[in-house]
Amino acid sequence: MEFNKHQSIYLQIADFICENIMTKKWPEDEKISSVREMAANIEVNPNTVMRAYSQLQEEGIIFNKRGIGYFVSSGASQKIETMEKENFIKNELPNLIRKMQMLKINFEEFAALYKSLANGQKQTS
Repeated sequence: MEFNKHQSIYLQIADFICENIMTKKWPEDEKISSVREMAANIEVNPNTVMRAYSQLQEEGIIFNKRGIGYFVSSGASQKIETMEKENFIKNELPNLIRKMQMLKINFEEFAALYKSLANGQKQTS
């Protein structure tokens, strides 16, 4: 796993876990890697992974079965989607709209670009 120097590593690990849940690589109610396994796989300190797991547990994305390990919570995918939408609308969309206005990209042009790119991504997936 390559880390971005502009974001805390534990947040990047949490994002990685959420992405795996959203793409169904890690299904709901299924066990995920232990803290030590995850730390070894991505070559970070187990305390860093534990911090990511703790945050995700507080958010209801994963849960711990004492003595057994961590599991993906039921409804985790929907929770992640809701959180990501809220984050996008609050933090990214205003910048996108401001940039579109500066570049004089109107909604119709944007919609056509969106449709073209979305169709292209579906073909390559």
